[in-house]
Amino acid sequence: MRRLWLAIGKDKNWDTAFRNGNIWGLEEKQKEVWDNLAKGDLILFYVKYPLKGIVGYGSIATVFRQDKPLWPEEIKKNQVKWPLRFEFDIEFCLPPDSWVKKSYNKEEWIKPRLSNKGFGLIDKDLVLKVMEHFRALGDTSEISKEFSIEKKIEVLPLVEKKEEIHELIKQRLIEIGKMQKFIAEAEYTMDGTKLDVVWRRVERSVPTYVFEIQVKGNIYQAVAKLKHAFDLWNSNIFLIAPTDRQNEYRDLVSGTFHEIKTRLVFIDINDVEKLHSLKKGYKDLEMKLGIL
Repeated sequence: MRRLWLAIGKDKNWDTAFRNGNIWGLEEKQKEVWDNLAKGDLILFYVKYPLKGIVGYGSIATVFRQDKPLWPEEIKKNQVKWPLRFEFDIEFCLPPDSWVKKSYNKEEWIKPRLSNKGFGLIDKDLVLKVMEHFRALGDTSEISKEFSIEKKIEVLPLVEKKEEIHELIKQRLIEIGKMQKFIAEAEYTMDGTKLDVVWRRVERSVPTYVFEIQVKGNIYQAVAKLKHAFDLWNSNIFLIAPTDRQNEYRDLVSGTFHEIKTRLVFIDINDVEKLHSLKKGYKDLEMKLGIL
């Protein structure tokens, strides 16, 4: 069973953590806590200044010791204050410009659970409240679904197989992105519309890769969104669709969307599944060999 942790720091320290490969650190006196960290443990990101609130969460990937200054306070003094470090994968995090307005800041829930040492175990009740808050803001991660306050058994209507494929490919792209150390998100907002999947390098960056999945329906709309993403952010853009829709794609990039003909990449749905399988296989082997 995974442990649940709360990490507390200033916004500048979180900014440094996100910009340097998602790394957090503890002091030497916290070694007993650090020794109990394990891959897959959940960590909530709490910003104590200039706001007081939880802005996201992730899962611990690797634990390591480092003697190189990383955070501003360490660099200023040329002295390592937090040598007991760990790398984490971001599952969900609010954009910094919305931290003040959208963070989870219910002090009656957080304050009794705060650690004076800046890092410590928390109870499941707080995690449930945080996940409920983030789901209302669009969080669709598997961890968020796992920590559901009310797990109801419902009879859902049958959906068309193509809709199921769309959701499966979306999840596969998110998993591939995370394996490649990107911040991978579904339903990313762009000027009032939603992009199926985006990969960002760091929390403050715009999408580096943008994917639209078109199993059925109008390909024109998907390509139009991808063109806008390219115009807006100079992103790498990809249309994911069945092979039998390639002619529709070619007609569009030869005509209306000729400006992105050399930038838009068509990927067959089956190739996404193959890529996911290969990458997961490599990842599992690396973990088995201990070289992850």
